[in-house]
Amino acid sequence: MAARKAPEITHDADLSDLSTFRLPARAAELARIESPAQLAELPAPATPELIIGGGSNTLFVADFPGRIVLNRMRGVRMKAAGRDVLVTAAAGENWHALVRRCLDEGLYGIENLIMIPGSVGAAPMQNIGAYGVELADVLESLLALDRHSGEMVTLSREECRFDYRDSRFKSADRGRFIICEVTLRLSRHFLPRADYSSLAAELEHRGTDAPDPRQLAAAVMRLRRHRLPDPARLANAGSFFKNPVVDGNTAAALLAEHPALPCWHLPDGRRKLAAAWMIESLGWKGRSLGRVGVYPHHALVLVNHGGATGAELLELVSAITGSVERRFGLTLEPEPLLVGSSAPSGFTRS
Repeated sequence: MAARKAPEITHDADLSDLSTFRLPARAAELARIESPAQLAELPAPATPELIIGGGSNTLFVADFPGRIVLNRMRGVRMKAAGRDVLVTAAAGENWHALVRRCLDEGLYGIENLIMIPGSVGAAPMQNIGAYGVELADVLESLLALDRHSGEMVTLSREECRFDYRDSRFKSADRGRFIICEVTLRLSRHFLPRADYSSLAAELEHRGTDAPDPRQLAAAVMRLRRHRLPDPARLANAGSFFKNPVVDGNTAAALLAEHPALPCWHLPDGRRKLAAAWMIESLGWKGRSLGRVGVYPHHALVLVNHGGATGAELLELVSAITGSVERRFGLTLEPEPLLVGSSAPSGFTRS
């Protein structure tokens, strides 16, 4: 019987290639994990611990003094569940590849989320979403290691406490759970979600009134390629700022001052406002500060033009959020995790 492979540990590890923004940083320890068994063998860290997958939602703006756990667990399995199919994917699987595989298998529900960078395990962290669909719409459950008890636990969708680009894993219980696998409930019956304005416009432009699954996915990919640069060519972390969510009175006051500000009604009565419109209206789109800047095709995307440092990125973030707060009275919150920064969180109206 072959001996079980031990976790691969590197000390004083270079982190620059583990984030799609490619900022220079190092970690005291890097552990590469390929199975839950290896994960269980890791001793509880005496220093800070951070779990990463594809690195699209993590930016190292400074050196990390503790342990980075690099999730490289692999595997996908499928199981019929009545008229649906439960798709269980290991946390280290590539999200985009999983969406494509589900399309090939005739399983639907996540086609609007195609081409979102990162790993499967990162998807529940911020409840990824795009073009009118969120992970919370299809997540059945997930399996995670609870660092508090040392046991593997299964959490339902409700127990994940999803919110707009948020979950208990990103907020209240950050660092407590290590996600090992995610189970999605998908359908063999395709029901297009094509009412999101930019997606509907793209389909109309192509003369597609009733898109099939691949036509819808292709439309999403065209939109993403136009708006988001390829991280392999221009380092970035996708959409950098969350759209602020405010109460109805705050939204009404802002719309009275700025009638062109896009606003979406949420089921709970709150309003979601367009951060990109605010940033662009202040002249930031296409503008650079040193070696970092705002992408010319989308005001929510910050880019590393080459050789940028964490300090340069934080300076740009501070400049953008400061101008938005002065004009609109809102504090923009970053979508990615800024490791080594006391970045602002939440939204306030001054």
